[in-house]
Amino acid sequence: MRLSTAFAAANSLAALNALAIQNPFDTNMLQTPLSLMNNNRLLKLFGDNAGTDFFESMGNFLNEPVSKLTQSTKDLWAEMMADYPHAVTSMMNKIPGKKSIEHKFDFLVKSDKFKNHKLRGKATPKSLGIDDVKQYTGYLDIEDEDKHFFYWFFESRNDPKTDPVILWLNGGPGCSSMTGLFFELGPSSIGEDLKPIRNPHSWNNNASVIFLDQPVNVGYSYSSESVTDTTAAAVDVLAFLELFYAKFPEYQKLPFHIAGESYAGHYIPTMAKTILEAPEKNFELTSVLIGNGLTDPLVQYNYYQPMACGGGGYPSVLEPEECDSMEASIGRCTSLIAACYESSSAWACVPATIYCNNAQMGPYQKTGRNVYDIRTMCEGQLCYSQMDYIDQYLNLPEVKAAVGAEVEEFESCNFDINRNFLFTGDWMKPQFKEDVIEVLDSGLPVLIYAGDKDFICNWLGNQGWTDALEWKGADGFSVAPVQKWNNGKVHAGDVKNFDKFTFLRVFGGGHMVPFDQPENSLDMVNRWIAGDYTFGY
Repeated sequence: MRLSTAFAAANSLAALNALAIQNPFDTNMLQTPLSLMNNNRLLKLFGDNAGTDFFESMGNFLNEPVSKLTQSTKDLWAEMMADYPHAVTSMMNKIPGKKSIEHKFDFLVKSDKFKNHKLRGKATPKSLGIDDVKQYTGYLDIEDEDKHFFYWFFESRNDPKTDPVILWLNGGPGCSSMTGLFFELGPSSIGEDLKPIRNPHSWNNNASVIFLDQPVNVGYSYSSESVTDTTAAAVDVLAFLELFYAKFPEYQKLPFHIAGESYAGHYIPTMAKTILEAPEKNFELTSVLIGNGLTDPLVQYNYYQPMACGGGGYPSVLEPEECDSMEASIGRCTSLIAACYESSSAWACVPATIYCNNAQMGPYQKTGRNVYDIRTMCEGQLCYSQMDYIDQYLNLPEVKAAVGAEVEEFESCNFDINRNFLFTGDWMKPQFKEDVIEVLDSGLPVLIYAGDKDFICNWLGNQGWTDALEWKGADGFSVAPVQKWNNGKVHAGDVKNFDKFTFLRVFGGGHMVPFDQPENSLDMVNRWIAGDYTFGY
């Protein structure tokens, strides 16, 4: 969130708060009653979609019918505009296409199955110093939609002929997976001198890893258009994987896992379902891993107050009256989310997002604390000063030339995308936990892990929704004991498992577990990809 400052930041969910959490008395916000808003104002807000009525214009903008709008829904939108007007108007921006820089690549892959798609790539020079393994960078192009997705692939440091392949996705929505590469689990981090620093706990120690910038207009990816919901993004990822494996058939028979964090709690369930439903594929999905994700808001929003107020294993960071305010607002928050779950309409889901993020995120954000780590204050870009080095490094001309980047400027997070996802109602929709049910019921292993010092997608909420999930193994999971996860040296966390569904609490980890607990996160992923779903107990 900056929920969105909190959600979109880092990869994560943080950016949304900058937009949806705000001072409701900001004089720059719209204060005009909806019934009095004139057509000139509508034109300014909605451009060509403007009509003579606010709801008609909003319906055109959202691509939502207005014919069945009830008076109570209209009243709810009027309230949101009165209390949080900037949260609405600031999300109505169109995303300009990023200008591309022509670059020549070493290979080009096409497929009869995906006639409008092609995969370009090149061997990335080891002289960059990121790693000494074989690596490739390039773009998936969807020509008829002018979409260009950047990827960076690293072979395993161990045995790439037999080690599994992992696709890593950061969240936001709208944040680059280069954050995962250089800040969390990749072969190197970037130092203050803008030089790579080898990561001995990289996830490619025992797996080949793909880092994909998606959706478009994130990181090095670009388009003149925009993706505004998770379902559209899932279809694009399926196409990428098909062409990637067509180019590199030596990896086709190896185990393949999708991992990610934060808003990837939306992305990954839908991607997994999309892959499983694809009738013919040149690869098979082995499992999914979701870290500190947002998957079931109806359950998870109940746990912001406990996490901030001492119920998550860390002392309260709020005053008693602030905790009381959060407690008092949760009933209305969950009722709005429930209405979103029932209709899946932006008319219901957008107000739920705006209200709940202000009521449940706002008090915490006002403290200036890091939404990704309750132990620290927010400092620097996305609350971590080290993030600045990554942006600077990836904008160096020699780096952009080496990897074939075709954008004028790399940005770790695109907050316009964050706004667009929010404005389709994607944030609060119920389909993602329903997709997890389908994935589990198909027999695919699912790991939900959570660093226990994160606020924005905290472990209490992730534990809560996994306990409440109504899949075919729910009865067994509900009575499964919580066991100790020992990394061979220390008690590193707690684990609960039944069949192929596992919840793992990672001690001392924030939102980005591999950053805070690099050794333990490597032990976690190595055990999981080896098929140890109980983590050794």
